[in-house]
Amino acid sequence: MRDIQNTFIEKLYECQKHKEKIILASQKIEYLMPLSVDSYNLLSFEQTSFIDQMIFRFTKLQDTMGEKLFPSLLELMGEEVKSKPFIDRLNRIEELGILYKNDWMDLRKDRNEIAHEYSFNQDEVVEGINTIYRSINKLLSIYDSFYGYCTEKFDFVRDSDVLKRNL
Repeated sequence: MRDIQNTFIEKLYECQKHKEKIILASQKIEYLMPLSVDSYNLLSFEQTSFIDQMIFRFTKLQDTMGEKLFPSLLELMGEEVKSKPFIDRLNRIEELGILYKNDWMDLRKDRNEIAHEYSFNQDEVVEGINTIYRSINKLLSIYDSFYGYCTEKFDFVRDSDVLKRNL
């Protein structure tokens, strides 16, 4: 049990770092948003780097939560997860009151659209960036809800020195 708890803390810490960097990157580009094709074509290297960081950290936060934290939470609660498909895990996370499944699925769709970031169609690229930017608060709200649930449910999360130092 100790190994799964340590891994869980490690993944929460990782998500906290993604969250911090999403916030920083989005603050650095908020004056540019929403982008147009014209403003996109005038971005500096630094501005593009913050956009890339925002997209990367958004993707990493969602992946880590969905692939690592959601199943780990269910395991910690004594539930069988290995044989369950993702949608069943997501339904269970929704039952716990952590998120709305449709919100999560919308975020995944938004994230998948940005996969064409370097498409030749600049309208798609710009719309993808704007969509991710608009979706940040929803993703961070889900993460905060998840984290809050875990601190209420598990002493080892609430008492973690690693997490306390980095909040």
